[in-house]
Parts: sequence; C-alpha cells; structure tokens
Amino acid sequence: MNIGGQAVIEGVMMSSPHYYAIALRLKDGEIAVKKEEKKRWAEKLFFFRFPLIRGIFVLLETLTIGIKSLTYSADVFSKETTRKETEGGYEKSDFNRWTMVWTVLFSLALGFFLFFILPLGITEYLRREVSMFEIPFLFNLMDGSVRILVFILYVLGVSSLKDIQRLFEYHGAEHKVAYTYEAGSELNVKNARAHTILHPRCGTSFLLAVMVLAILVFSLFRPPTIVGKLFLRLVLLPLIVGVAYEGVKMAGRYGTKKLVKFLIAPNLWLQRLTTREPSDGQIEVALVALQEVLEAERGEFNAIP
Repeated sequence: MNIGGQAVIEGVMMSSPHYYAIALRLKDGEIAVKKEEKKRWAEKLFFFRFPLIRGIFVLLETLTIGIKSLTYSADVFSKETTRKETEGGYEKSDFNRWTMVWTVLFSLALGFFLFFILPLGITEYLRREVSMFEIPFLFNLMDGSVRILVFILYVLGVSSLKDIQRLFEYHGAEHKVAYTYEAGSELNVKNARAHTILHPRCGTSFLLAVMVLAILVFSLFRPPTIVGKLFLRLVLLPLIVGVAYEGVKMAGRYGTKKLVKFLIAPNLWLQRLTTREPSDGQIEVALVALQEVLEAERGEFNAIP
C-alpha cells in the first residue's frame, strides 16, 4: 500500500490510498489528530488510473490535501496562541481563512514568476547576447539550469528561518516513518530512528524530476517568440508532470537496484536541503498520523474532527 505524507506546522500529514490524517504536537505536549476520507476520484472515473494521466490527478489531489493540511495546522496554532480561558471553554480564534487563501494565491503567483517567467526571461536575454543559445537544447538547458538554481537558492534562503527548520525536521520524521512501514518493521520510534531522512518518492525528488524532464521535452520545440515559449511550457507541463510521476513511482519500487540508485542520487542530494534529523517526539507525531490512516484502511475509521 502506497503511503505518502507532508510536513505541516508542528506536525505531519500522512496519506494512504483512501484516507489522510494530520497529527500535531500541541504546546501542552499532547498530540491532536484530524482524519478524513479522500474523494476517491480514481475509483469513480476509470481513466484516472491510466499511466501519465493519473500523475496529473495525483498531483492535484496532493496539492489540495496539502493546502488543507497546512490550513488546519495554521488554524490550530493560531488558536493555541490567541485562546483565552472562559467559563465555557476558549475564546474563538481570530484566524482568518481568507488570509490563508490570499497567502496560497500569492505563493502560486510567486512560484510562477520564479520558476517560469524569471528563468525564461534570463535565458531569452542570454540568447540575444550569445549566439550559441539559439540552439534549442542549449537554450532549454540554460533555462532549466536557471530554474534549478533559483529553486536551490530559494530553499537555502527560507531554511534559515527557525520555523522552516522545524518543518524540515518533521519532513525527515515523515520519511523515516514511511521507510519503517515499507520495511515491514514494528511502528515505533526506535525502528524509525534507524532509517534515513532521504526518500526516493519525496516531493522534492518529484520537483527535480519535473525540472530535468522539462529541459528535454521543451528542446523538441522551437517557438519563435518568448510568449510562445511561455505558453508552450504551460501546455506541456501536465505531460511532464505525468511522466515525472511515473518515474518517481518506479524509483520508489526499484530503489534498491544499482542503476536506479545512480539515477536518483541527485534527487536524494537535493533532499538534504529540505529535510533535517528529527527528534524522537517528532517521529512519534509522524507515527501517530501513520497509525491513524492504517487503522482507517483496515476499516477502523472513526472520523476525528
């Protein structure tokens, strides 16, 4: 059974084929859990299961659940920070969901600028100054290299923030717990601690796979204008996402093979920027999230608000 996950604010979201659960470490030391059933698009529409196509919908589902999980964790810790005791319980938090919506929209717009417009603009400028960049492959190699460099610089920049470092530690906990499950070991902190924080099916690996594949696919076309190049990138992105998904899925299945290890080595190196060694308490949180989705898959689902 495929198990995935994501780090959130002071916690971890773990995902199984039909459910996902978010476990958060509260300020009083307790672990709060929220568990929900997925929409199961792939089971309702048969073509969602087709290779290449399924990767697009898996990405959309992952983004949707990821944003919901981050929103939930932000909501919980906003209440943790602002709540005041009253006779009937606690004062309602001032957390504004519209603030989260605008934050997500701004993040998407910033990502579009940083990873599409900026690399393309820089490469187009170089093309006009250096004749060799007229060659499609070299043009797209430079465009892809700038995109990867921007991504690395962005991660290095945000990783200096204390909250982001905590997020990266929970990211490492998520990987260790996933490895423990995949190894068939008993789900406890000791067994999880023994595993690495680098996982071939990580979202960071997926992003790198998309960026590298984009260089090859975009090189097959030669739009005459910069607007045409940008439009082409947007049109071809779903195809690249589908291919990258299948590649990362295969890497997770055959990750012990020497050739696969060689091919995915850059993906694992990049993960060193987005993961950190977690504490035992952080691993415990990830284990709780995993155990909740496993129980749900066994038919022991009780909705936790």
